[in-house]
Amino acid sequence: MIFRRKKGFTLVEIMIVVAIIGLLAAIAIPNFVKARDTAQKNACIANLKQIQGATQVWAIDANKSGSDTVLMNDLVPNYIKKTPTCPKGGTYSLTNVDTSPTCSLTADGHTL
Repeated sequence: MIFRRKKGFTLVEIMIVVAIIGLLAAIAIPNFVKARDTAQKNACIANLKQIQGATQVWAIDANKSGSDTVLMNDLVPNYIKKTPTCPKGGTYSLTNVDTSPTCSLTADGHTL
């Protein structure tokens, strides 16, 4: 008698591999989402610091006091190369020289 063994994987083996890959994906994907949100928040905070620094330099160069109003047009392109944008889609607002700039997504932690 000659026995021939068929080469390949059984359905059960393939299902086990797919289940393991699904389990690993279920663990990894939330971590990637959290890392992306943290990176966006940190980039927004860096933009706010850049705006704040440019505002202070502009105020010194223009002999402005702390209560003077500053606009983004005062800072771009002489103090900031281009207008920064929040990576998560928020908008930046400026009031006066002594007040820190703010992002519209302060509830998400986008604050100085």
